[in-house]
Amino acid sequence: MSSTKKSPSKPPKLDKQAYEEELKRLQAELVEMQQWVVETGARVVIIMEGRDAAGKGSAIKRITQYLNPRTCRIEALPKPTDREAGQWYFQRYIEKLPTEGEIVIFDRSWYNRAGVERVMGFCSQQEYVRFLHQAPLLEHMLIEDGIILLKYWFSVSDEEQIARFKSRRNDPLRRWKLSPMDLQSITRWEDYSRAKDEMFVHTDTPTSPWYTVESEDKKRSRINVINHILKTIPYQHVEQDIPKIPSRPDEAAEYERPPRNDFAYVEDVAAELERDKVNGAKAHKKSSKKADKKSSKKKSGKKDNKK
Repeated sequence: MSSTKKSPSKPPKLDKQAYEEELKRLQAELVEMQQWVVETGARVVIIMEGRDAAGKGSAIKRITQYLNPRTCRIEALPKPTDREAGQWYFQRYIEKLPTEGEIVIFDRSWYNRAGVERVMGFCSQQEYVRFLHQAPLLEHMLIEDGIILLKYWFSVSDEEQIARFKSRRNDPLRRWKLSPMDLQSITRWEDYSRAKDEMFVHTDTPTSPWYTVESEDKKRSRINVINHILKTIPYQHVEQDIPKIPSRPDEAAEYERPPRNDFAYVEDVAAELERDKVNGAKAHKKSSKKADKKSSKKKSGKKDNKK
């Protein structure tokens, strides 16, 4: 088995304008879907799994960008504490499940046990086998109780993964996303492939299937996963009353605003930026005028010489 996941028909990068227009339309639908969840008391769980740097985080960011954070949560659980390590494996995840009218997105989930824990030896063989047996049972109970459960696997080639790792390494704003564990995934590519295949064999069930998201192009994967979420959740349009903004009443005559000097204000550094911009524009205008004058003098001098 080759360690490289080739992509023989890699799609071209999605056009930026087409992407932004479609993303905006889908995000508006997500807002409407969330309103349906709130109004009907539905409970939604979305699991995002996949290779490191496969695009899960950026997809979650676009999904939640305009949603109300009061009824939509992102759960990215850290390493278990000593207390959590002594509990039933699923216990700390169950505590994060949604209540009525709520959406919960797991940025990695209980499937850590079938992936990184299995590959890196963080769980025993017995714990691993027990997980593969219990996960489908748990998910069946959640669905039976009325929870809408969606599971997505973001797929990316090893070449694209390394390219994204390098991009993160060179970007100070995103370097924190590159962990030692991420780098180890490069040398353990086949181990992770086998673990993923075994996980799918046991947990890709008719009632709780896995949906694979091709993520060589992040823009495409975002559009595709949001579209699938909206098509899979059976939401309906909910009529909303547009609130009326009342007129502000006249200020009471007895109220007197305290002097501004009584308060501590944040320094207006933005004003400096604006001044720099204006001064820069003026300096550019002056230099342009000087250049034009020099150019016109040279031209007139040439004419005189010709005479």
